[in-house]
Amino acid sequence: MDLLSDLKPLHEQMRQWRRHLHQFPETAFEETKTSDYIAEQLQTFGLTVHRGLAETGVVASLSVANSSRKIALRADMDALFIQEQNDFAYRSCHDGKMHACGHDGHSAMLLGAAKYLAENNSFDGTVYFIFQPAEEGRAGARRMIDEGLFDLFPADCVFGMHNFPDIPQGHFAVKEGPMMAAFDCFEIQITGQACHAAMPHLGRDPIMVAGQLIQALQTIVSRNVNPDDSAVLSLTQIHAGETWNAIPETVILRGTYRCFKSEVQELIKQRIEQLCLSICSGFEMTAKIIFNPENPGYPVTFNHEKETQIAIKAATDVVGEACLDLAPVPSMGSEDFAYMLQEKPGCYIVIGNGPSTGGCLLHNPHYDFNDEILPIGAAYWVSLVQTVLQRAGKLN
Repeated sequence: MDLLSDLKPLHEQMRQWRRHLHQFPETAFEETKTSDYIAEQLQTFGLTVHRGLAETGVVASLSVANSSRKIALRADMDALFIQEQNDFAYRSCHDGKMHACGHDGHSAMLLGAAKYLAENNSFDGTVYFIFQPAEEGRAGARRMIDEGLFDLFPADCVFGMHNFPDIPQGHFAVKEGPMMAAFDCFEIQITGQACHAAMPHLGRDPIMVAGQLIQALQTIVSRNVNPDDSAVLSLTQIHAGETWNAIPETVILRGTYRCFKSEVQELIKQRIEQLCLSICSGFEMTAKIIFNPENPGYPVTFNHEKETQIAIKAATDVVGEACLDLAPVPSMGSEDFAYMLQEKPGCYIVIGNGPSTGGCLLHNPHYDFNDEILPIGAAYWVSLVQTVLQRAGKLN
């Protein structure tokens, strides 16, 4: 069966879905019209649609024949707080919001797979189509799980997919084990004593201590983390002062760290705390450290062995062995699909979006999803369902 040929008639419809979603982006837990639009399409396919998990989440169910096996497929549907700088007809209509990560394409591909599978009962079992809100830093996946996702929809396994620029169009990348890093954010508030800038000896200067601390924090990865373990720590914000001639009372530093092992994650956290408290204490100041003050951290996106082999077979059946990278370098980016992989065995695969020419990188204001890969992604989903829920009811 040539799934790419079979899905070709759906290409234009998927393109229309994708561009509609791109034109009307909505951010975390506010994807109300996005959710309405997706649910409406799913209902026209004849699927059973459940709404309300994590406020705007949509889950559709499709059962065929008699097998008790169940598979879950997940697409994210939220946008980013980015002002789009493209000028095509379907550019964002919402100032300051944009589908700059391809979630519009992810949703369109899963809609295409749902429509095809509803019209072609080529499997035996149940498919759950999960359209998840709030992937971008707000852990919508965890919230769906906490609100009963896998109690209501008890999948045996779960699969996710993300597009990536600079991977060739028509190619996939996947491997067992870590695919994306864990990430955490931190905020450090250093409190000293404000004074006139001409008389620093009468106060305690938190800006000077912040400089010491910034340097010290950079030693955590280089001197505490085993060189065989990948990790990165970045300071991304510094806030202090209101005028030229006064030393402020407080400085706030913010940053993030990422790694691939839970023990490294804990080590970095401990060293941040130790360095902050000891350096500030040495200068007679105090430090308050808050981890993940606004958004929850994400665990490692870790692919399970058996399900990775299933994903490899499904992708190979669509594009052939030559178009699969089975040894991709794990990304320091993060994904809240990791929470689903902690609950259920599964696999997260990357689909090539083609060259990043012209600033077409993820989270870039010029980014646009490549509509030419819509049938390829949808065909992978269909192939995956047919592989897991084959008529014999057994996994390959």
